[in-house]
Amino acid sequence: MQQDHAPLKKVLGIFFGIAIVVGSTIGVGILRTPGSIAALVPDPMLIMACWLLIGLYILLAASSYAELTVMMPKAGGAYNYIHRAFGHFAGFLFGWFDLLNNAIAPAFFCIVLGEYTADIFPTLVPYETFLALGYLLFFSAVNLPGVRSGSTLQKVSSILKIVLFLILIVGCFVARPGYATPETTQFAFTGTAIIGIFKALQLIMGTYDGWMAVSFFAEEDSHPERQVPRSYLIGAFGVMMIYLLINGAILYAVPIDVIAQSPLAAAEAADVAFGSWGSTLVTAVSVFSIISILNAYVMIPPRILFGLGRDGFAPKQVTYVNTGGTPHVALMAICVFDAILIVLSSFETLFGLATFMMAVVTLFAFASVIALRIKEPGTPRPYRAWGYPFSSGLLVLVTLALIVGFVFGDPFSAKVVVAISVLCYFIYRFLVKKSSTSI
Repeated sequence: MQQDHAPLKKVLGIFFGIAIVVGSTIGVGILRTPGSIAALVPDPMLIMACWLLIGLYILLAASSYAELTVMMPKAGGAYNYIHRAFGHFAGFLFGWFDLLNNAIAPAFFCIVLGEYTADIFPTLVPYETFLALGYLLFFSAVNLPGVRSGSTLQKVSSILKIVLFLILIVGCFVARPGYATPETTQFAFTGTAIIGIFKALQLIMGTYDGWMAVSFFAEEDSHPERQVPRSYLIGAFGVMMIYLLINGAILYAVPIDVIAQSPLAAAEAADVAFGSWGSTLVTAVSVFSIISILNAYVMIPPRILFGLGRDGFAPKQVTYVNTGGTPHVALMAICVFDAILIVLSSFETLFGLATFMMAVVTLFAFASVIALRIKEPGTPRPYRAWGYPFSSGLLVLVTLALIVGFVFGDPFSAKVVVAISVLCYFIYRFLVKKSSTSI
């Protein structure tokens, strides 16, 4: 029976925590981005250095997020930390930024899954939109009865995805490359090359989007003080190792100039490793990657909307929770939103903003660690971030530098983010004025 502010069920454990990090992070992006990155940074060692750098950054980020999440084990993720550290408007703005980032993802992944299905069964090509809608309804229906059903699907799909990635990685390293090792060329750090590195780092950051997924489910964790930090760190380290291995495998099996010209570099590597079976393996990896990440992103946005609604930043109906522990009204609202995007196919530009907006949200989340240490020094912190204050300061500076680099590399996204921020300010002021009490 539904009720206002009904509690979410504390039934999730560390296995789910790791699965949600892996499932929401590792997607088709890691199969596609190596080609774009090789075109921007045509140096294998520098490419690996970029992936390692962002991986270490994500590990430090996970440690900082773990402090905040254990301190405030509430649904909604970064919204809670920014709201508490910087006030109502910051919470409102970045909460909706985070919701937008995550809410458009299911529509995108449903369309991609529909396209893969049509590729496998060509007679279904005219029905790709209906296939995408069908996948959206199916995954929403799986999660509707309760959190346990979605949790089980997440664990199973994440395990299968990792197994398939490992098969691809091992196959590439076992196979003998069919080309002569090229002479090492000197990479020149010109202005254009440095901008290319920042664009490559932006692409890599995009493939890591989802590492903070544990934060959205902290309120449903049975023992957050113990399990949340482990979920963050084990999950982030596992993703980093998979990414380093898959890039190393692709660079080992395929010449970098071929990688730079390929829209799906993993397929080139699979062809070297498995011959005619290569395309089948890459298709299987892609499909299971999408299934795992789609289920994760069907689960995440309702938790953000639930958190916003609980604090008065969204209609109170989105806080209703059914007997199985699912915020079902929020889930259905997100489902309708994504169905509209699928039909209109008008969300691609917004989806392209995700990495930029994620960087802005995480910048303020990292700053929240510092702000709350100053504002609330006596608040219990069952887990503390590694190397504070140096690590938190470094994260803020590095994220700020990345955002500056993104502004030069992707000025359109920067302008859109500024425009959305201004719009949100006027909406916020209207809501404050309309409300009988201050939000």
